[in-house]
Amino acid sequence: MASEREAAIENVLRGVYDPCCRERGISIVDMGLVRSIEVADGRPRIELILTSGWCPFAARVLNEVREKVRPLSPTDEVAVEVVWDEPWTMERLSDEARAKLRFLPEPSEVPDRRRYIQERGGKDQR
Repeated sequence: MASEREAAIENVLRGVYDPCCRERGISIVDMGLVRSIEVADGRPRIELILTSGWCPFAARVLNEVREKVRPLSPTDEVAVEVVWDEPWTMERLSDEARAKLRFLPEPSEVPDRRRYIQERGGKDQR
């Protein structure tokens, strides 16, 4: 069970957006980038998982997390770490993020594939 302070930190992190998904309004929480939030002796510690180890925005995300959480830390200290032992996968997406990132309907929702493609100006490659 998360403490009140951990819940408050998670709420604040909902205002931090993945730079690649900012225009879709997907936070790092909904992207599943927040692995854990812990508060010990008043000091918040946040573990993040990156979608890619090559993310050019990692430093910016780490700094933004630190800045947003700092007002909730009585010591002004915030530890933000990237976790490398667990890969990010699509299963980490919240239902809301999954819906915002969906570009195509589920195959079961398209009874006539050729017609669906033609109606959208595409060419069926079969």
